Amino acid sequence: MKFTIQREQLLRPLQLVTGVVERRQTLPVLANLLFRAKDNRLEITGTDLEVELVAECDADIQQEGEATLPARKLADIWRSLGDGAEVTVSVEADRAIVRSGRSRFTLATLPAEDFPKVPGGDADVALQLKQADVRGLIDEVGFAMAQQDVRYFLNGMLFEVTSDHIRAVATDGHRLAMSTKDSSNQNVAQRIQAIVPRKGVLELARLLDGEGETIELQLGGNHLRAKTGEYTLTTKLVDGQFPDYEKVVPTDGSRALVGDRETLRHAFQRAAILSNEKYRGVRLIVTPELLTIQANNPEQEEAEEIVAVEFNGEELEIGFNVSYLLDVLGVLQTEAIRLSVSDANSSALIEGIGNDSANYVVMPMRL
Repeated sequence: MKFTIQREQLLRPLQLVTGVVERRQTLPVLANLLFRAKDNRLEITGTDLEVELVAECDADIQQEGEATLPARKLADIWRSLGDGAEVTVSVEADRAIVRSGRSRFTLATLPAEDFPKVPGGDADVALQLKQADVRGLIDEVGFAMAQQDVRYFLNGMLFEVTSDHIRAVATDGHRLAMSTKDSSNQNVAQRIQAIVPRKGVLELARLLDGEGETIELQLGGNHLRAKTGEYTLTTKLVDGQFPDYEKVVPTDGSRALVGDRETLRHAFQRAAILSNEKYRGVRLIVTPELLTIQANNPEQEEAEEIVAVEFNGEELEIGFNVSYLLDVLGVLQTEAIRLSVSDANSSALIEGIGNDSANYVVMPMRL
């Protein structure tokens, strides 16, 4: 195999595909990328057996073939080359030689036939969606995914598709985020749900950079495949039952606080400085016109912030993890927000006023 290509032409594909490769692998070949050169097209594949990313680009192919090259070493070499450099890669036996100008690198390769493929299968449904909509779903919901929860089905994001919308939901058991985008999916007869693992979600987000472009999502029984431009991402789905999120969203918001999002966000940030580093709890005391935010820590240090708000109820005192509140206020885009709660022991529903596509539920804390 031998091909020549401009550095910039392969830089982003190489970085994206290398991002899928885990630093610690069970198989040596998983530290490598599979290169296929044919018909003046170069195909690069990276996988960790759960997520697979394939990138394609044009290249000057002098000799067709396939081989696996060390992912991170090759990516580091590519980044270090100068702008506008022309690079030639040739593979003979078990060695690959990378040449550019007066630079020359020799890398060890592994047989292409040893490279595994993530099993896919037929798709049950295929959707054409705007990249901006999918990116919005991930941005508005992704922070609430669990990281290493023993309830493995929480370590990911639920994608739900119906005939008229696509929805993303994530929860770590303490807070829940849900975002819905209108989408006409004529080929969807009934509600389809799929839990995409955390890594699959993060890799999908890295692919989405075109505001007006579309992305094709194919959902199968055990996989999700995303195609956009020159990239194809395949990820296994989490085999589990996601919680019934509709039962978690509070319906009795008899007490509602309305305030300026940025003012509240800055007040919570300042109060968080002196909150307990482990529990991150803050106390909220709400009256019809004022919100008092109090925080303290084991060193007997205290912070207090007073913010003007509108509140339609009797005085309320309730505690929350301040990090959870800041996460929500950081992704909402509206000027004003509404925090609804029925009593001091119930979960709070947070929404942006003027945009009801995203809802957030945060459980209270005992302080």
